[in-house]
Amino acid sequence: MGQAFLASFLIGLREGLEATLVVSILVAYLVKSGRRRQLLPLWAGVAAAVALSVLFGALLTYTRTSLLADFRSRELFEAITSVLAVALVTWMVFWMRRTARRLKGELTGRLEAAIGVGSLAVAGIAFLSVVREGLETTLLFYAAAQGATTTATPLVAISAGVLTAVVIGAGLYAGAIRINLSRFFTVSGVLLVFVAAGILKYGVHDFQEAGVLPGLDVLAFDISGVLDPNSWYGATIAGILNITAAPTVLEMVAYVAYLVPVLAAFLWPARTPAAPGTPPAPAPNTVAAPPQPSGADPARTPTQQPENTQHVRA
Repeated sequence: MGQAFLASFLIGLREGLEATLVVSILVAYLVKSGRRRQLLPLWAGVAAAVALSVLFGALLTYTRTSLLADFRSRELFEAITSVLAVALVTWMVFWMRRTARRLKGELTGRLEAAIGVGSLAVAGIAFLSVVREGLETTLLFYAAAQGATTTATPLVAISAGVLTAVVIGAGLYAGAIRINLSRFFTVSGVLLVFVAAGILKYGVHDFQEAGVLPGLDVLAFDISGVLDPNSWYGATIAGILNITAAPTVLEMVAYVAYLVPVLAAFLWPARTPAAPGTPPAPAPNTVAAPPQPSGADPARTPTQQPENTQHVRA
């Protein structure tokens, strides 16, 4: 329960804040440019994106509970959705890390082009900008909440995360709250990598339950006597690090094989592009001379270059 709550709250907070920031950028651009009449189609596009995301979540739940009758089919379905969620969250954290600085310019550029087309295009820009976050949230929430479907804890947690994100976004828009968004997305990205590693571990376990992968009874370790999953500290460790008391060997292999390289790549300092117009580094002073043909002028030294030598532009 604690694990489902923390993971779901983090997903709701992170994805909700991304969606809120996107909407805030679009709204601020319309207000500052004197195009308030376009706010109605913009909010219509946002509402349609939210409705589609909720419908997608209902479809996932209906597929698992009604369309899949046998146990192995349900486990296989949950395993596949887990792998898709891991791929999605990995792409998402690296995409935000790469495009966060130019996100505002891209959004306002697309919105300006859509305004020239009409209100329907404005609604479409808002819909496409928000629906990606909504579908990501739904899939991640479904994968992270597996194993806690008999309680309302995951639903309460993700709702609290989204509401917190909306409050923070509204405060940022009004200027009442100031936070370092770059640091926030870095810290939340690290936590989401841990969540994704745990989701992958659960996915491997579901593949084992479905009979696709072997080793269901081969445990990597069993620390149930030390780490009680029903205790507050056990739930906290499981919620933050996604470590369970008795994982299988394949679960831990998948967990470590994903966590270590992805976390290292995410935390590796990004390369700063060179400023435009920076001249290239000077060439070495000495250059190997080509072989001199017979009858060449002995007065010219090997390192001398003709005056009309072409230089490569920077």
